[in-house]
Amino acid sequence: MTSELLDQALVEEATKKSGLIWVEGPGGPARALWHVWHEGAACLVGDGPGEQPLPGLADGTTAQVTVRSKDKGGRLVSWAAKVVELPPGSPEWEAAVAELKGKRLNAPDAEVMTERWARECRVLRLEPTGTTAALPDGDLAGAPLPTPATTREQIPAGLPRLLLKKRKRR
Repeated sequence: MTSELLDQALVEEATKKSGLIWVEGPGGPARALWHVWHEGAACLVGDGPGEQPLPGLADGTTAQVTVRSKDKGGRLVSWAAKVVELPPGSPEWEAAVAELKGKRLNAPDAEVMTERWARECRVLRLEPTGTTAALPDGDLAGAPLPTPATTREQIPAGLPRLLLKKRKRR
């Protein structure tokens, strides 16, 4: 019993303090997602224009959530979650969206953001099932997901000299 309470407290505190969690749904890769901790669960918004993708996360499925340390970036805890999709306009949806709205950075339409979320996005709750995973041996590093946003250009010839000058001045 004590172990379960300690695990629950660890999941809650670590997830509350971390601004980013890694979520792996059934059959999909783990993705870094921003969230808020609200009423015992991690709440997410996404799958709409300009919002984070939530692939593989559907109502009633399970997900594996990995929480990292905000200051060091290392893995703190991994926990199993039940995915619950909140219907737009419900009291639970309104409460979750009020919390999410305060944490949404750089929204182009902050004044009508909640209406857009109701029309075009999904709001999910990741509710802990009480199961935590043992920390793995090793780093589990994987290759980055393919994206069209990556570009590789040659650095300017003078850049190394500029960087070295700044170091010498200090």
